[in-house]
Amino acid sequence: MEVTTAKAKYPQYPAYKDSGIEWLGEIPEGWEIERLGTLLSPKSIKGQPNLPLLSITRELGVIERDLEDEDSNHNYIPDDLSGYKVIQKGQFGMNKMKAWQGSYGVSPKTGIISPAYYVFDFTSEIDPNFFHIAIRSKSYVAFFGQASDGVRIGQWDLSKSRMKAIPFILPPLPEQTAIAYFLDDKCAKIDRAIAQKEKLIALLKERKQIVIQNAVTGKTVWSEEAQAFVPVAESGVEVRDSGVEWIGEIPAHWEVVRSKFLFVQRKEKAKKNDIQLSATQAYGVIPQDEYEQRVGRRVVKIQFHLDKRKHVKTDDFVISMRSFQGGLERAWSSGCIRSSYVVLKAAKKLDAEYYSYLFKTTKYITALQSTANFIRDGQDLNFDNFSKVDLFTLPIQEQRQIGQFLQIQTTKINQAITLQQTQIDKLKEYKATLIDSAVRGKIKVV
Repeated sequence: MEVTTAKAKYPQYPAYKDSGIEWLGEIPEGWEIERLGTLLSPKSIKGQPNLPLLSITRELGVIERDLEDEDSNHNYIPDDLSGYKVIQKGQFGMNKMKAWQGSYGVSPKTGIISPAYYVFDFTSEIDPNFFHIAIRSKSYVAFFGQASDGVRIGQWDLSKSRMKAIPFILPPLPEQTAIAYFLDDKCAKIDRAIAQKEKLIALLKERKQIVIQNAVTGKTVWSEEAQAFVPVAESGVEVRDSGVEWIGEIPAHWEVVRSKFLFVQRKEKAKKNDIQLSATQAYGVIPQDEYEQRVGRRVVKIQFHLDKRKHVKTDDFVISMRSFQGGLERAWSSGCIRSSYVVLKAAKKLDAEYYSYLFKTTKYITALQSTANFIRDGQDLNFDNFSKVDLFTLPIQEQRQIGQFLQIQTTKINQAITLQQTQIDKLKEYKATLIDSAVRGKIKVV
């Protein structure tokens, strides 16, 4: 789908007038400005606990709540729901604490929501679908943010008085319906294009994992004749059963070894000039300053008792509290890490690149998970867990060859993923701009 700017693709209305509100600017002749206080009337009906339980979300507005997910919305669900508010199909619901994020919308069905939420009827003739699309557009979400008060992000509150004062652009009713119909059609096409690209990204990620897993476990090997990595069955390389369930068959010249003979614990305490490191699943073990730059937010740095932290050297591996989910993390820098983590150093000469790929494979992570009964999410792994998962060793030159091959292959796949993600981001931005421009009358779409 070709993405162009909405204003470049669609004409403007023949005549505009000043809205009288700076952030709205001009609006088409024949459109009006109303305050939400005149468009909406608060309702509070309770005592119908048998109705479906609904949630109000930032992403989709009002949806049916997943009762199987106890952590849904991070809210506790009481046994007695008689105090929950009824919201009828076509009514407007709002999470006042999350209105600054866009957690509101017209309900597509009748149900009950938290008693802390707002429920409104429409007092004027208005197309609920148009209102839902318009009020959730980026300009209005930003305005709800300005109208919300609070000490810190995440605990902002929108009072009814502030909400009532929010202006709303109101086209004639037939035009509301036509704009909503147009946007439903266009957004559905954009969403399908996004879904196709997201499916392609999922396939690329699956492909990357297969390429990595086959290479590090000897299912594909280097062929001198082909001057490429080929399936081991086509290479002439002899294979044998490793005797280890998660490993399966391996090239006959590879050796299965106990993990503790390849890696031992580094128990050195932090050195005086060690920089603080962060262990992350996305980036490995990197300096905290670098992590802050990558994620665009600050992290809490320990100011005292740094001497109790553990020293880490480049190309060590760290077992973190999330290793049972995402494998072991390679250290890309020297420094210090929290004392609760396990630091592994090579007990013999090996290629860190090769093992960094191996420790991130699905099969290895599954084998690591099998070493403990995790009572709660986030239970720490330790060196004993690591030692229970046998590994294999192979000639150092072959390790390096595999590591270099995977670096090239994963870079290509990652570039393809980045391209698709960039296109998804452009489609999402185009969709948001198209909606915002249409509901504010900046473009004429009907």
